[in-house]
Amino acid sequence: MNTKLEQYDPSIYDRPSVTVDVLLFTIIDRELKILLVRRKEEPFMGSWALPGGFVRINESLDEAAKRELQEETGVKDIYLEQLYTFGNPKRDPRTRVITVSYLALSAEKQWLLESHGDASEAAFFSVKETPRTAFDHESIIKYGLDRLRNKLGYTNISLSLVPESFTLTDLQKVYEIILDETIDKRNFRKKILASGLLLPTGSKTDGTAHRPAMFYRFKNREVIITD
Repeated sequence: MNTKLEQYDPSIYDRPSVTVDVLLFTIIDRELKILLVRRKEEPFMGSWALPGGFVRINESLDEAAKRELQEETGVKDIYLEQLYTFGNPKRDPRTRVITVSYLALSAEKQWLLESHGDASEAAFFSVKETPRTAFDHESIIKYGLDRLRNKLGYTNISLSLVPESFTLTDLQKVYEIILDETIDKRNFRKKILASGLLLPTGSKTDGTAHRPAMFYRFKNREVIITD
């Protein structure tokens, strides 16, 4: 036995709590939206917040994020990627809490939202009109949105928002919704094709009055959100 390890006293160090928070973005009615929950407990009872909660002692961060998302919104079986850690000592009025944020993208679907635990309801909000949120979640949302927009040009982060095969016009529409701006068609095609992210499928659209458009797919079908 390691004598020094046996003599170790964890109580001599402060032990901050750890939480997870999930930023789930989707496109609904041609608008970028984020999933929020309404808190039914203090602090910030009645306020909207990101889905999330405290990490249990015997679960991983990823397990905690998936569990909290399902408990508070009913959303499950969705890809989550660790985004960033927020640790301002005063970010939670209860105690010292460090939170690990997660980012997810999903195509629009028939969401069956249901809330349990310390959330009373869940709903999607336009990123342009989010309500006042609890804790420092406004800053977390801003960070996640900025990160999402910055990574569009050199990762396949938009993978979950397009079908397996798509035209460049389809992809440009997704980019314009996320960036909230109109993109020059010629420049977009030049940059996205030069990025090396796409491969032509060999198929084209048909049955239209315009010149057939080539279908593409992402070279890597696994979601890559981190650098």
